[in-house]
Amino acid sequence: MHHLTRLTTTLAAAGALVLTAPTGAYATAVGSAPVRTFEYSVGGMTMKIPTGCMFTHIIRGSGRNITYQNAGVDCAFVAALSSGFCNWRIDFTYADTDNRTYRTSRGKTHSECKIDPMRSNSPQKLRRYGKACAHLFVNGVRRVSQCHHITK
Repeated sequence: MHHLTRLTTTLAAAGALVLTAPTGAYATAVGSAPVRTFEYSVGGMTMKIPTGCMFTHIIRGSGRNITYQNAGVDCAFVAALSSGFCNWRIDFTYADTDNRTYRTSRGKTHSECKIDPMRSNSPQKLRRYGKACAHLFVNGVRRVSQCHHITK
């Protein structure tokens, strides 16, 4: 139930950010992507991530300046009862308008299992317009990504 409350609070806060974002040059973007069901092995045990988790990526800034960026997973229903994500990391990547990645901020790999992995990134000054993406890796395999276009 705690995770359902957290998910509801997160989604409400994300909605409030979008509705209260300042007008003008500043921008806030919030996007979520479903984490598909998958299985993986840790120490000889098979772990299963069931349906019911969302990967959310929040970004704030102006032009090519990113002042805040965060990405994480929220799970609800049966998924909130699972053992979570083991050996996980979250990377942030930045690509130009030709979809060429020119910078990656690789996250630390966390060996512990968490149902709600999350990472914030430091402010960024992008070299080019294009897109900013967040990627969740579990056991070295990219499982879900969410991107925002950064345009003039």
